[in-house]
Amino acid sequence: MVSRFGPLGVWSVAGGMLFGLLLVALALPAGAQTGPVDDGPSLSVSDRLEDRRYVATGSRGYVVGTEDGRFPAMGFHTRGEMGGVWTPPIKLLDGLWFGIGEDWIGPAEKFTGGYGHVEMELPGPDGLSIRRTDFVPDGKRSVLVGLTFESEGARTVDLKMDAHSELMGAYPWGETTPNQKTFNLQDEVSVEGGRLVFREQGTPPAENALPHDWAAVVGSSLTPTGSETGEDYRGPQDPAEVCPAPPAPNAEPPGGCDDTEFGKGKGGQLRYEVGLAAGEARTVWFAVSGADYDGENPADAKAAALSANEAALADPDALLEEKVLSRTGLAENTRLSLPDDRRLQRSIEWSKQNLADSVQTARDLEIRETNAGANYPAPEGDLEKMRFLGAGFPDYQWLFGTDGEYTAFASVGVGQFGPIKDHLRALRDVSLIDNGRSGKVVHEVVTDGTVFFGSNADDGNTDETSKFPSAVALLWRWTGDDAFRDEMYGFTKRNMEYVFRELDEDGDLWPEGLGNVERAGMGEEKLDNAVYTIRGLYDLADMARSKGDGETVRWATSRARVMERRFEDAWWFGREGATQYADSLDRSPVGGANEKIFQRHWIGGTPMDVEFPSGRGEVRPGLASRAHGNAALDERELDCYTGRFGMFHTGTGPTSAEGGNRGASCDRHLSEVQSERNIFTLNTAIMAVGEGNYGRLGEDQQQHYADANADLQLIPDEQPGAMPEIAPSPDYAAGGSKDRPFNERAMVLQAWGAYGTIWPVVHQWLGVRPDMGRGELAVVPQVPPGSPAISGRNIRLGGGSVRVEAEAEGRTYRTTVRPNVALDGLTLGHTVPRSESVRSVTLNGERVRYKVNTTNRGKEVLAGAPTRGEQELIIKTSR
Repeated sequence: MVSRFGPLGVWSVAGGMLFGLLLVALALPAGAQTGPVDDGPSLSVSDRLEDRRYVATGSRGYVVGTEDGRFPAMGFHTRGEMGGVWTPPIKLLDGLWFGIGEDWIGPAEKFTGGYGHVEMELPGPDGLSIRRTDFVPDGKRSVLVGLTFESEGARTVDLKMDAHSELMGAYPWGETTPNQKTFNLQDEVSVEGGRLVFREQGTPPAENALPHDWAAVVGSSLTPTGSETGEDYRGPQDPAEVCPAPPAPNAEPPGGCDDTEFGKGKGGQLRYEVGLAAGEARTVWFAVSGADYDGENPADAKAAALSANEAALADPDALLEEKVLSRTGLAENTRLSLPDDRRLQRSIEWSKQNLADSVQTARDLEIRETNAGANYPAPEGDLEKMRFLGAGFPDYQWLFGTDGEYTAFASVGVGQFGPIKDHLRALRDVSLIDNGRSGKVVHEVVTDGTVFFGSNADDGNTDETSKFPSAVALLWRWTGDDAFRDEMYGFTKRNMEYVFRELDEDGDLWPEGLGNVERAGMGEEKLDNAVYTIRGLYDLADMARSKGDGETVRWATSRARVMERRFEDAWWFGREGATQYADSLDRSPVGGANEKIFQRHWIGGTPMDVEFPSGRGEVRPGLASRAHGNAALDERELDCYTGRFGMFHTGTGPTSAEGGNRGASCDRHLSEVQSERNIFTLNTAIMAVGEGNYGRLGEDQQQHYADANADLQLIPDEQPGAMPEIAPSPDYAAGGSKDRPFNERAMVLQAWGAYGTIWPVVHQWLGVRPDMGRGELAVVPQVPPGSPAISGRNIRLGGGSVRVEAEAEGRTYRTTVRPNVALDGLTLGHTVPRSESVRSVTLNGERVRYKVNTTNRGKEVLAGAPTRGEQELIIKTSR
């Protein structure tokens, strides 16, 4: 049995396992808790802080720890070393800790996530309250931590701060060749000008390793009264428990570590006297800053880090105000009103922040191909800079292809155009250096320029190459940026040419290679690759048409149409009780029949997830036929595919934990493939969008999946306000992440899950369909059943915005639009059920001509409208 949230946030899964009571402050700008800057919305938790992780980010740095203010070893890429303080591509510290007199402060009693910052309420001596604030100024290689003291009476506080370094590169990892156990060099520590200075210099003992100079500086806005340095200095985490690296085969994971054998850091302590007046608050700021240089003649990283530290501490309060104001500014885009689903509305507000939190910048990258970590060749070339959306923290905070292509849909929906454009540019730039003009898109790029996977010489993944033209077309349609389209166009053509030149050996048009499901037993041709290749061809053709490239239009369209005509016969499994599409095809020789392989993976939702452009703002939602799409979605809603928090990675038959009458039909198509009941927020997002494409907006349909992702932010497993990579789920951690060690957890913040909340509301419910490259906009809402009127204002399009309100009451459907952007054409409409007939259509009170398109969503009733001023379309229907 799966239970929904009760009024206090209690939920159960796997037959009633109690997850716990979370004390959560759900806040909107009105009535929000306030932090260091007024009017900052916040979310708080007060229990399990020692096992909940947090991340605070800026474009050049981030910090990861636990919400009680500690820094245990965490992460798996370099086992136990992915937390702490980073300024990519290097780690700076394992952590920093604070004490008063002979005692260490903490652990925290309450943790609050805010816009652009986090806070912790710390226990203090009698009469003294302490609040800690962590944030990372964008554009600066510094992390700032502030301790705000408020005393009932005048006193002097003897404050101490411990810091332990770990200057280490983002690559190599713990189990690559070479690995960090040999690559990482010994740190050195000194005290200079009242600051702790950590340094690592030298050339790692590995072939093709470059000499480097890395530095970390820790200082305060106060002048220290004393200092010490040495091997330890981890505050309350001394003496450190050090875990082996790499772990012994089949060894039980340690219950908790403070460091690993990969570490070669040093420590230090600074002490201060803080005078406090009665009843007055005083904030003491600390900054951790870093710099790195590589090459034969490295510059002085220490001087750069000292300069960065001084700049960060010059006016931390102003930097914090600037940070929060920039985030509240982003919140003004896509301001939604969803009266019947306020939690989804709040979730989207936090997803705006999650996307901004994910923006990273790396400089001076040395591009090298490692074939999934098997080698470490000399660099192929240099890239001066890349800005991108890091996929997830703490272990995937670098550039990925397929992650960014899903995240693009969320980014445009909330008007964050610039970072995702640069993400696509970065993929193109690295791909051109690593893969030349082949057209293949790299899969995974670390912040030092290491291409872990996706080079010409390795398999890579097919899906990101097929999806790349669609991501570019999406940005072009929402921004109207013809220069961006033109800049990327040649590369998008080569993407699709590569797929058919290199990845269709049997000539059946279904591309071979890995897709997003990288599991054993799959055939050479994967379902998601087939689906996204068809969409990529149509999107390439649409851009080609806008440029007058008729040859590419014909080439791409002809292939897409043939593949679409063959799709149902080639991919529908539809036997042994499985009303689903095959996950893959076992490729046959030319002229033979492919064997359909059905393993119940989440990619079975992708034929319903896509849509294709039809011109003038019209779209064809869903590749699957209406009958097959609805049948597949019906089955995916059963307990053998769906749990409390969304869709499993790989479905199963009913179990004692997940079974029940709804799951009984799943008995008929069990296979030898092991189920994997991990609920990834991406899987759930795919299901949410797919349900919307087939007009299935009900509480147990699309809303179940969209709300599931929303709940993960608002009543969190770990960080309040952050959507994670994996939800609490039977095969991950049924009782939440507390059931897994820190070095075996999923990401505390993963960007792509926002696809399942933002896109359904903005694109499907409100129906915003821009084609700004042609100066056109269509707005065709579909309101969830029983919902009051919904609206969105300041939805960014091109250089302006649009305001939309939609309502469905009885058999009257209303769409109100006010464009604030230059348009050459505006189409208004509404989607009504297939069972209803149109009686009348009026625009601003006057009857108008209209057309009806019947799609998988229902009947789309469309009418042209003036491009200026408020326009109201009312449709009345009958059965």
